[in-house]
Amino acid sequence: QVQLVESGGDLVQPGGSLRLSCAASGFTFSSYSMTWVRQAPGKGLEWVSSIGTGGSTNYADSVKGRFTISRDNAKNTLWLQMSSLKPEDTALYYCTRGSSATGYDYWGQGTQVTVSS
Repeated sequence: QVQLVESGGDLVQPGGSLRLSCAASGFTFSSYSMTWVRQAPGKGLEWVSSIGTGGSTNYADSVKGRFTISRDNAKNTLWLQMSSLKPEDTALYYCTRGSSATGYDYWGQGTQVTVSS
């Protein structure tokens, strides 16, 4: 069965960095676009970044220049490198299979990122 397991969330000070990981299994990882979505406390879901099967990337304006999405198809792993973190980046970050074009059909359980001094 399809599984997406996120890790790497933590409490970090403003200006700090974190790298989130998503371990994928149960499907041909290289054949799917992958996306990071976040949900801040009391708010709705926010698309963060997507990466296509060929490695093309897209970012929300709120994270552009600070976050980098990447994937390793040999390791079935998706990453989100986050730098210059801001308190408004505080959220539960989800790894999802798919893109805005195809929809998101599987989600991980999420990993918590808290940016606070």
